[in-house]
Amino acid sequence: MNIILLGPPGAGKGTQAHHLVATRDMIQLSTGDMLREAKDSGTEMGKRVAEVMARGELVTDEIVIGLIREKLECGKGGGFIFDGFPRTLPQADALGQLLSECGETLDAVIEMQVDDEALVDRITARSTCSNCGEVYNDNTKPIPADGVCTKCGEAHEFTRRADDNEEALRNRLMEYYKKTSPLVGYYYAKDMLSRINGLGSVKDVQGSIAAILDR
Repeated sequence: MNIILLGPPGAGKGTQAHHLVATRDMIQLSTGDMLREAKDSGTEMGKRVAEVMARGELVTDEIVIGLIREKLECGKGGGFIFDGFPRTLPQADALGQLLSECGETLDAVIEMQVDDEALVDRITARSTCSNCGEVYNDNTKPIPADGVCTKCGEAHEFTRRADDNEEALRNRLMEYYKKTSPLVGYYYAKDMLSRINGLGSVKDVQGSIAAILDR
């Protein structure tokens, strides 16, 4: 089963993708992770990525599609989760063509809907363990008073992303709505779109996604 997770920055796509990887043997295809991996791989495609990034330019859709093609050809396990791609309508067309060429199908597109104000409150209050990446929130999951991470059991620094502030987040949201939200209508027209509440608890969101994938 191949799926796309749609939603604005901070909606929880990464958290849900990690859960699907662990419980359904799916493979998460994150554009950022693929580019970093390719840059250090030494392959011909990796060299192209490294050259583009060294010039400070944006990696082309052609290169990203090439990286996805490599992943699709390496085996699929329980299927693929597309996280961070596609972002635009041309990318969606290119992905559809690639899946067809590889004999694959897109089985579900899940939009994680959020309220902007609630999302701003959530993201500007979050911190991350510098050791294991466990996420904390000033309001719902505060950093332990003793400074010991509940996941890795170690005392490490807890950091905030530089762009986890209200101004930067609202800019990221505007960029999402301008470029990526048209995909909602695109996949709705193809009868592939499902919508869930992205601001529920992690377990509630997991349950909503499972209900879609298992129906």
